[in-house]
Amino acid sequence: MFQLALEQAWQQLEAEGLLPDRLLITGDLCQDESWGGYVRLAELLAASPLAALPPPWLLSGNHDHGLRLRAALGRRAVIAPAEIVEAGWQVLLLDSQLPGRVEGRLGARQLAWLDRRLQASDLPLLVAVHHPPLAIGDPMLDRLALADGPALLDRLRACGRLRGLLFGHVHQHWQGQLWSLGPGVADVPLLACPSTLCSFPAVQPCPLGRPDDPGARLLELSSSGGIRQRLLRWSPPDSP
Repeated sequence: MFQLALEQAWQQLEAEGLLPDRLLITGDLCQDESWGGYVRLAELLAASPLAALPPPWLLSGNHDHGLRLRAALGRRAVIAPAEIVEAGWQVLLLDSQLPGRVEGRLGARQLAWLDRRLQASDLPLLVAVHHPPLAIGDPMLDRLALADGPALLDRLRACGRLRGLLFGHVHQHWQGQLWSLGPGVADVPLLACPSTLCSFPAVQPCPLGRPDDPGARLLELSSSGGIRQRLLRWSPPDSP
């Protein structure tokens, strides 16, 4: 089903002339955390149209096993925590997974690493983490968010370079704004990436009117430090 989802997404983008340069998967990569599951994920990625792209960027979610993920995909993917610097941007992938827990945490060691990376660059910044750093308005999911989300947001606000923050975990298309960059400049977006397999009841109306369908987000990072994004939806694998 995951391979079909990738193929459907690729076909939609190809038809509109919007083929991506990178693939980011925001976590919950393997439901049962098994070695075989991660090997299968590597095979599916290699067999998909996205195999022609550079190595994908992967986040660990609460349904993942970090050691098995790295053992199976460490040479074929960029796995959080990681820093990518290219095309005039700094991208930071954070690992919020806690073994055996549903909620997330970065921890003091990773926050210290983040501090060093923030101090080492003056480029526009994009951050991705599996767990949302603040409440989205769903009582159940808000109890299972990023425990040290305030500490993360304090650091990102202080650095002054954040242009967008992506997260997974909530299985829906939620979108908000973190703060304003000033008059005439778009607010910093906070974007949940919808699920490619199992959608949760949405807090916000779906702009495309398809809240239960598999989906993704397409981001365009400009050389001037701006972000444009759009929500993508496609038909479920079992649809006619």
